[in-house]
Amino acid sequence: MNWTSMIAIYSLFWVLSAFLVMPFGLRTPDEVDGHKVPKGHADSAPVNFNARRITRRATVLALVLFGLYYVNYDHQWIKVQDLNIMGKPPVDNLGY
Repeated sequence: MNWTSMIAIYSLFWVLSAFLVMPFGLRTPDEVDGHKVPKGHADSAPVNFNARRITRRATVLALVLFGLYYVNYDHQWIKVQDLNIMGKPPVDNLGY
């Protein structure tokens, strides 16, 4: 696998991981006692948003997912043929 492909695939895993870990640990104003929502802010906006924590969590999860992907790529545990749930196509040659 080319190193540019590795970077691109890892980047995709990182973005997916960031969206997956983002909601964990966030608290809304309703969950925090005594927190007043300033005028002009959404009632559902998180009180304790921390971008560094989300970045660290996403990086760790992306490393794990990419590691599993790369080991599968290297050892071929799951192949494309294993993912075919529809069976053999009725026509072998479509003519194009």
